[in-house]
Amino acid sequence: MRTCSLLLLVAFIALAESFHGRHHMRDKRELLVRAKRRWVLSTIEIQEEDTGPFPKEISKMFNDRTNQEKHYYQITGAGVTEEPQGVFEIDAITGSVSALKSIDRETHSSFHIKFDVLSERTGQPIDKQLAFDIDVKDINDNAPTFLPPTMDVKVNENLKEGGAIVNLIAEDKDQMNTDNSKFTFSLVSQIPNEPKIELKQVDKVGFLILKGCFDYDKVKKYDVIIQAKDHGEPSQSSQAVITLNIVDTNNHAPTFRQKKYQGEVLEMITKNDILRIAVDDKDTPNTAGWLAKYIFIKGNEERNYQIDTDPVTNEGILSVIKVKDFERTQITYLLVEVENEEPLTLCKDNKLVGASEHPPRDIVNITMKVIDVNDAPVYEKYTFEVYLKEEEPPGKELFTPTITDVDSDLSKVRHVLLEDQGKWVTIDAKTGTITSAKMMDRESEFVDENGVYKIVIGAIDDDEPPATGSCTILIHLKDVNDNKPMLATNGAILCGNKDKKIMVTAMDDDAPPFSGPFAFSFVDDDKTVTQRWKLDPSYGDQAGLISRTPLPYDNYSVPLLIQDQQGEITSETMVVMVCDCGEGVVCKPKDPVTSSLGKAGIGLLFLGLLLFLLLLFILVCQCKGKEMVMVQDEGNQTLIKYNQEGGGSAFQAEPTLLLTPTRMVAVNNGHKTNTIKTSEISNDVVKDTDFYNSRVVDMINVTSLSSQPQRNTFTSSGPVRYNTWNVNRTNTGQGSSSMYQRSVSMRSNQHIADHIDRRLYTMYGNQLDQAGYPPQEYAYEGLGSKSPSLDKLSLSDQGEDMIFLDDLGPKFKTLAGICQHTIQENNIKL
Repeated sequence: MRTCSLLLLVAFIALAESFHGRHHMRDKRELLVRAKRRWVLSTIEIQEEDTGPFPKEISKMFNDRTNQEKHYYQITGAGVTEEPQGVFEIDAITGSVSALKSIDRETHSSFHIKFDVLSERTGQPIDKQLAFDIDVKDINDNAPTFLPPTMDVKVNENLKEGGAIVNLIAEDKDQMNTDNSKFTFSLVSQIPNEPKIELKQVDKVGFLILKGCFDYDKVKKYDVIIQAKDHGEPSQSSQAVITLNIVDTNNHAPTFRQKKYQGEVLEMITKNDILRIAVDDKDTPNTAGWLAKYIFIKGNEERNYQIDTDPVTNEGILSVIKVKDFERTQITYLLVEVENEEPLTLCKDNKLVGASEHPPRDIVNITMKVIDVNDAPVYEKYTFEVYLKEEEPPGKELFTPTITDVDSDLSKVRHVLLEDQGKWVTIDAKTGTITSAKMMDRESEFVDENGVYKIVIGAIDDDEPPATGSCTILIHLKDVNDNKPMLATNGAILCGNKDKKIMVTAMDDDAPPFSGPFAFSFVDDDKTVTQRWKLDPSYGDQAGLISRTPLPYDNYSVPLLIQDQQGEITSETMVVMVCDCGEGVVCKPKDPVTSSLGKAGIGLLFLGLLLFLLLLFILVCQCKGKEMVMVQDEGNQTLIKYNQEGGGSAFQAEPTLLLTPTRMVAVNNGHKTNTIKTSEISNDVVKDTDFYNSRVVDMINVTSLSSQPQRNTFTSSGPVRYNTWNVNRTNTGQGSSSMYQRSVSMRSNQHIADHIDRRLYTMYGNQLDQAGYPPQEYAYEGLGSKSPSLDKLSLSDQGEDMIFLDDLGPKFKTLAGICQHTIQENNIKL
């Protein structure tokens, strides 16, 4: 049974392998099927800078599918339809590809061209497109070039032998990794030729290497010419010119002009520039190789002296920086050497020598003599400390100094205060005892943060010149509880929109244990305050002020009691501003107050405007009504006699219009003063000599806003015979005047009278014997008024009543209304 099963398994495996093998072979055959190649092309290569003749055939294209159909060839791409255009072309019939001009390989080293064969009938491609390249073969047409071709290089004089002076870089544009682009450097010339400069090359970089050493004193500039030559056929070359400018360095050691110097210094005195030491140096001035550096070798062990270099003169400046005591030292011997800021380099036998072969530095001897002067009194110590409780009563002795003086009698030493900002102490001039003069406050501005008050005293001897010694006394003030606690700030902001607690900080100028921590509470347990606020915590340097309920945005005064550790209590008021802070920590600015005008407001606005215009109109009318109407001309009246009897007469009656003055009437109207002159008609007959003359003077004095008085004058006159009126008006003001003139003439009466005279003279001639016709009297009633027609116009009899004007007819009503209104308004009396 097992054998049968095994045989069946083997049979199945063999069958599966056979089936898989057939499929695998079929797939393999399908993958190996190859289509016949339709293009037959040759490799195209052209030479750079070919001289022609052009066009020059470089290759020929053909296709094996073109035997059955007419076709033509076409190429596109670089050199044909793309830049550079016009380099290649193809014969559309034969497929011959030609070059049309020479090519510079350094500009275009290869061309990628697409090749098509198209049907003449349809213009469509017959076969697939082919792309091929045309390579340009390089020739040696470029010489190596230096970058840059000329160079100016600064070289230090102390350059070590074997050091690189300058790097040279060159390039060749011909094809890389060919003999045309490979080149070699060579040194053509060197002027001058010492020290020797060698040339080394690494790939395309050259190096100028120094052999020996430079000497700035002998040669300051070198000119070197380098050549680069390629390996092509024929070879190309170029040159570079390098100018080497030598920079002077320290190759000369400085030397002292004198070997010995002497100087003097007063004891116990510091002084700058007490002695100058001169040196010589042959190096270039104002360089590190020229600038001297002075070094003490001996005599300045206590560092009493210092020597600096003058950068302009290169001299050494000797100064005393620490006092010398004559009693200890009278003469000091200083030994000083000099060198340069830059290390010294020396060249021997065209080689730099080491520091061990350098000559020793130059040395100078300086003798300083100390001159004895009056020594100041010296205190036992420079600083003394005294301890005192603040606010103690004045008059307490604080300190008595001890002094010594090697040159003076101590009994003649005088003590003074050199520094006492608060004027808190006094000093005994003989003993130097310091006594408090005022109570000292530890919290004063004169006391530092450590509670120390500083006093400086001095002791002055009686020698010539007098010398002063000084001493500092530090008074440590012990604190007492003399200050009450207080709020650090009396105002705070509570952001009601997000917080309900603020911290209240207290402070005390006293030091512990006379200051905090503090106990906070409300004043007298004010119920209004306790209903709004609570304190948590209420003990410490800060207390928490918490609002019990949300408060309206406003300012709140919170009275607080603050107690320090010693039970000292003070009352303070904290002003809390409750407001909306938004997202910040300060109150947001209030929105600007805005308002809008409704329909009712607009109506009231227009109503007020109309009322204002109405009042203005009434005021204008009122003002106009108060003006006095001036009658500029007096009326001329002619009485016509209707009861004349008798025949015509050669005598012509002249109008009896001679006016005689009767009275003057003064009218006052505001600022105006009017004078009216009234005349009566005379019965006298005057031929050709009657004239009407009247003058009404209207003088108005007006002072305007500009304070300029004004005068108006009105005049009217004219002869009666010819009815002519001349009107003259003059207005005079301060700084200006105006004149108005008007003439009205009615000469018709004259013409008519002349006409009648001529007619009468023609008719009757000059007949002296003609009978006269005197006027006929009908009823003689005695002498009456010379002007009866004007009796009713007498204003004196009627007073101010103008009712009689109503009977004068419509022509007089307007004049009557004006006169009546003016008289009533201004209470004019005639």
